[in-house]
Amino acid sequence: KKELNFSEWDSLSVRRRKSKLKAIASQIQDDEMPLSSYTIIHKDAKFTKAEKQEMIQWMTQKRDSL
Repeated sequence: KKELNFSEWDSLSVRRRKSKLKAIASQIQDDEMPLSSYTIIHKDAKFTKAEKQEMIQWMTQKRDSL
């Protein structure tokens, strides 16, 4: 939450929003998200290949529409 608080999303500049969306997509692509410490407890929280692609595609489309 310290790194990205969606409650403050509207206060971010468009450039910062685009940067955050790109970073999130990259972390999902590189299997850095969800965090391994989280998936140890919540085993069903891991993305399938299809879910990863869907999330990355959504992030990219959202970023391009800003």
